[in-house]
Amino acid sequence: MTTASNLERIAISIAALVASILVGGVVVLVAGFVAQCSQPVLFFPGVGYSCYNPVSVYVELFLGPFSGPGVFGETLQQTTILLLTGLSVAIAFRAGLFNIGTQGQFVMGSMATAIVVPLLAPAVPANAVGALILIPLGLLAGALVGGLYGAIPGALKAYAEANEVITTIMLNFIATFLALLIVSTWFKDPNSTNNTQTAKVPDFAMLDSSVLPGDFSFIALALALTLVATISWLLVKTAFGYDLRISGIQEGAAAYSGVNAKKMTVLSMALSGALGGIAGAVYILMVTGRWLPTAPAFGFDGITVSILAGNNPVGAIFAAFLFGILKVGRIAIDFNLDVPSQLVGVLRGLIILFVAMPEFFRMFGTRFNVGSDMAVTTDGGEDT
Repeated sequence: MTTASNLERIAISIAALVASILVGGVVVLVAGFVAQCSQPVLFFPGVGYSCYNPVSVYVELFLGPFSGPGVFGETLQQTTILLLTGLSVAIAFRAGLFNIGTQGQFVMGSMATAIVVPLLAPAVPANAVGALILIPLGLLAGALVGGLYGAIPGALKAYAEANEVITTIMLNFIATFLALLIVSTWFKDPNSTNNTQTAKVPDFAMLDSSVLPGDFSFIALALALTLVATISWLLVKTAFGYDLRISGIQEGAAAYSGVNAKKMTVLSMALSGALGGIAGAVYILMVTGRWLPTAPAFGFDGITVSILAGNNPVGAIFAAFLFGILKVGRIAIDFNLDVPSQLVGVLRGLIILFVAMPEFFRMFGTRFNVGSDMAVTTDGGEDT
């Protein structure tokens, strides 16, 4: 895997996807034989009736997300947020750092946006002009707070030699309770008596059809794609990107060439956190409209998106789209088929496991072969 070309890696991913579908189909059939149902959908002579049809399940899982404009819009929403969290994790991985704290940075960024936008809303006109002011400020607030929160484990790594895996995991829990404390103490919606939540973001400042005609929140998706292009350029065409990549591949060589390793560690984690914070901001401005204490695990999903993409910003587009399809497809199955959600979760987990594990082993092998003849190529990849 460490010497596989890009074409070979794509072929392996496709083969893994096919294998996961076949294995998942067997799991669905077996579950259907042991389940109790009033109307079996399949009969196998000598075996019996099955309550579940694997073909129908996979049709809903993969085609359900495209069944209508509204559903497809939900798929794009999920893809956008997953792409941003995947980029967050990828930046840290490319610097040789394991940022498991994107979820915490996502929570802190979402909180900042949910506080700043309603506070500033009375000072701007309630129209498209106001939206052009509030939306960038909301995104900036999420990026700043997420970046600062990401810089904390970076500084601990650089100046206290604290393992970033441990610190980022711990900071995930701290972020959840810190955000809850801040909102409940100072920024709780005065109209909410029972729930701890912020005030509602005004409708004109939401990333939806009030800003751009259509139901797909194209502004957020365009932002995410722009960030993909920007980060790809940053990694390949700038001195900062070169320093970041060489630090992740061979820290000793980076120090020998004059790279400030401590500074690069902090900056890399801050940039990673900023992207996680932007993802949280987009979640507020595109989905919920307010901070809620129950944040979805987009940050943790971003880890798998990054691994599946091989930490490549462009590859993260396709990985995030696959994850978006699986998330919305799961909902489509719940609505249209009498299949337990636990079984659908198993199918989704199998697909993620099969497709992501080859890239994980490639990363693992590359990491522990770093002492061999490793060189940084001009396109940002690695040659062994």
